[in-house]
Amino acid sequence: MGATKQLKFGPVQLLGIAFEGNRFKGEILPELERLKQAGTIRLIDLLFIRKDQAGAIAKLTATDLDWEEAADYGTYIGTLIGFGAGGVEGAERGSMAGAAELADGHVFDENDAFRLAQVVPEGTSIALALIEHTWALPLLDAVERAHGFEINNQWVSADTLVELGMRHAIVEEMEENE
Repeated sequence: MGATKQLKFGPVQLLGIAFEGNRFKGEILPELERLKQAGTIRLIDLLFIRKDQAGAIAKLTATDLDWEEAADYGTYIGTLIGFGAGGVEGAERGSMAGAAELADGHVFDENDAFRLAQVVPEGTSIALALIEHTWALPLLDAVERAHGFEINNQWVSADTLVELGMRHAIVEEMEENE
């Protein structure tokens, strides 16, 4: 693939949130902005769809990436996906396809917006946000300097903990019944 600059991106989270109606109190966007200003996160892409009671659709998109950053991010993602699909040759094709795909600065495209608008119930708002956790970059750099490497990276949600508790209760009940 020749000499290329090394791209560094933090872990990315896909966050999906929904609201009945339009119950915003003006809290979410200012909080995202505060986190961005603190260097904690970067908004890779945001797709917001609101469908009113009459079925009319309002759409909002946003990103913190400029054109070059979006192309770099597309190259990074495309390289990884291409490598997984076809080795080194796939990585080369994937890097070019990824850069082209994000040329408009967005991961979510018009097809995503259309599909999301089709499934959102009337009187509901929904948002998909790709959030880069930039706070993790110094930690990942430290791991790399120590010649370590990541072997697992999972987010533990409240649902995961509830499921863990349920599994534990089932195992305990089975052991008691033996």
